[in-house]
Amino acid sequence: MKKILEKLFNQYKLSSQEAEDVLKKITSGNYPNEQIAAFLTVFNMRPISVDELKGFRKALLDLAIPVDLSAYETIDMCGTGGDGKNTFNVSTLASFVVAGAGYKVAKHGNYGVSSVSGSSNVLEALGYEFTNEEKILQQQIETANITFLHAPKFHPAMAAVAPVRRALKMKTFFNMLGPIVNPARPTHQLAGVFSLELARLYDYIFQDEQGKRYAVIYGIDGYDEISLTGDFVMRNRQGEHLLNPEKLGLKKIQPKDLFGGNSVEEAVEIFKKIINGKGTEAQNNVVCANAAIAIGIMKNHEDFDENFKEAKESLLGGKALKSLQLITQ
Repeated sequence: MKKILEKLFNQYKLSSQEAEDVLKKITSGNYPNEQIAAFLTVFNMRPISVDELKGFRKALLDLAIPVDLSAYETIDMCGTGGDGKNTFNVSTLASFVVAGAGYKVAKHGNYGVSSVSGSSNVLEALGYEFTNEEKILQQQIETANITFLHAPKFHPAMAAVAPVRRALKMKTFFNMLGPIVNPARPTHQLAGVFSLELARLYDYIFQDEQGKRYAVIYGIDGYDEISLTGDFVMRNRQGEHLLNPEKLGLKKIQPKDLFGGNSVEEAVEIFKKIINGKGTEAQNNVVCANAAIAIGIMKNHEDFDENFKEAKESLLGGKALKSLQLITQ
């Protein structure tokens, strides 16, 4: 580790192989916490390179408990968190909307980082039992079109760095890795990020995956999802696109419309209200806008209006709720 730290302190970047090797050693408990903290801090002082992110990603995927969902074309829909906006659980709701519309979703998630309540907090409160048993996950995909992969169940190596991350009390490159280390290795992806630079890094990484269809979203006003509060950037294989609510044929909304509550209990009540078809127009439109982009990725068909109608029918027609009920009862 000393040689790696010296290299980083002298402003050199790691190769993909070096990044992979050092993270595997870190997560196996080979280094003291002080050295791990120094290593993590470097990447808060300068941008992470695409090779470094690729190496860290490969290390975590290699160390993850595998799950085989290759019999299905699946999509993951999640954001990095770290945007500090405390929105309601947009990507989780959108995931159930996509499942209700008939597409297979393998959602990777965790407890909240930048919000009061992450996807794991809400689903746990609703009665979902976290598991890494492949048969159960496959059965859920079959019956409900969706399964949920609670990150700690699949990434035991992360336990080695948890104390250091808690002690640092700051965002680290591990926050960047969440959406790109889904152990099911989905064939499709809608990923939200907290910075334009990270959107470009994700784009480079996804481009290298043959046949993968994806979109990376970054809200210019800081959201890691399509918030409908202003302009957002979408990157996919066709390039970079600057979009806004008006271009989608939707009304611009206010940040207060996205409020996620002050506790897990409040977040769950907001979630239940929306998935039961009783959300406000603003809440429904945000959920369905994100779901529509995901549906477009799955269909390889970019008619937003058509995909939005499909999403709205799933949400307001009770199909999304049915998918939720099938995995929580």
